[in-house]
Amino acid sequence: MAQAARKPLISGNWKMNLNHFEATALVQKLVYELTPDDYAAVDVSVHPPFTDIRTVQTYFLAEKEPVPIRIGAQNCHWEDAGAFTGEVSPAMLAKLDVSYVIVGHSERREMFGETDEIVNRKVHAVFRHGMTPIMCVGETLEEREAGTTEDKVTGQVRAGLAGLSPEQVGSMVIAYEPIWAIGTGRTATPEDAQAVCATIRATVRELAGGEAADALRIQYGGSVKPTNAADLMACPDVDGALVGGASLEAESFAGIVRYRDRA
Repeated sequence: MAQAARKPLISGNWKMNLNHFEATALVQKLVYELTPDDYAAVDVSVHPPFTDIRTVQTYFLAEKEPVPIRIGAQNCHWEDAGAFTGEVSPAMLAKLDVSYVIVGHSERREMFGETDEIVNRKVHAVFRHGMTPIMCVGETLEEREAGTTEDKVTGQVRAGLAGLSPEQVGSMVIAYEPIWAIGTGRTATPEDAQAVCATIRATVRELAGGEAADALRIQYGGSVKPTNAADLMACPDVDGALVGGASLEAESFAGIVRYRDRA
């Protein structure tokens, strides 16, 4: 299937940045920057901290015209409720018009000890509440230099998709984020990104069939900027970007959304 059949998804992961006042200012600027032509070509989501989600939702609802930007979350628990101090459930997020939930980001895996099993449970929980998971996979610098990138990534894909139907797999998003390129200024070359994203799609084809593999959207994440987005998006198996630091400024994030202008 040609890349054009999969509408790109550009997602801004704000991480632990911006209070609710700053969040309002950012989405105001972003709504001003983006045009109907941008939304027609690319799906857009923003993923604020939990404390900002209601504020962003309220701002979007107050606009006279519908805002096509989708609200996303950065994480969730796998249970709907319970004695899990400090956690946020997928049921709570669904009530806030959240469309996408990032699951298994490398920072969650590396800093907070999330295992493949936990990631899989969260993927199922997100689907259970009618939202779309963005499941992250990726290798460390040591694993890349040791030549084990393919083993690491395919292992994460297989574990993360366990128990899902082909329809679910085809409707979700997988984000390839080489850990060595996150927040470092280093970016995988388009050739590197394409090679791993093609491996992800081939693994999905084996697990869930050709229709699911062709429908699945694969993002690249790792120091994406307006200056390199077009080259990355030109790769046939890259269907979007998971953007970190560059999503904290409306102009730079809009520049990535409009990567077509630099193609």
